[in-house]
Amino acid sequence: MFPKSRDIMSDLDPIRQSDGSLLEQFRMERSDLAAEQIYLRYAGRLISFARGQMGQNLKTRVEAEDIVQSVFRTFFRRASRGEFAVPDGAELWRLFLVVALNKIRNAAVHHRAAKRDGSREVATEASLTVTDPNSDGAAQEALLILRQAVEEVIEKLEPSQQQIIRLRLAGHEVEEISAATGRAKRSVERILQSFRTQMEQTLDDFPEESTSE
Repeated sequence: MFPKSRDIMSDLDPIRQSDGSLLEQFRMERSDLAAEQIYLRYAGRLISFARGQMGQNLKTRVEAEDIVQSVFRTFFRRASRGEFAVPDGAELWRLFLVVALNKIRNAAVHHRAAKRDGSREVATEASLTVTDPNSDGAAQEALLILRQAVEEVIEKLEPSQQQIIRLRLAGHEVEEISAATGRAKRSVERILQSFRTQMEQTLDDFPEESTSE
């Protein structure tokens, strides 16, 4: 759908239109030129970002270019439905960071789950801790946005449910949480599953919200 990184000659546009102008042009006119300008503006940076965030095991299974292609497919599909807006003077970079980081984490979860049974639950929750002290500035920005999304979901829960979620995100096993909270193991598992579902829905919608602030 989009050119691979070797075909990207420059991230600089011949005529520097704003991201908002290009997005509106694409949305209203389905302009291939506007889509190409958005792609060229950010593809190179996103590929570098993806390579820096992918672990060695994931790199052997997924190419950074494929992650970025998926980012742009998602973006243009949703943009064509009018789901994004860019305030005056703002850029799409933060949105692309969040989408890319979500896709990298989802790919990691998928491949870990394929390697052994039961790893999806642990990996999904690990991804929601959104802590990575070795991340660069761009990654830290995306991780901060994700952390805010996690906190927004947790704060809507009852205090007893919040305690369970925070214990799980801190790395405690279900049995430990059950003992610490006095809740049955099955009850703890139901609360965790409900949180995962809410979190997945929030992350799916979060880029739309983050660009409309």
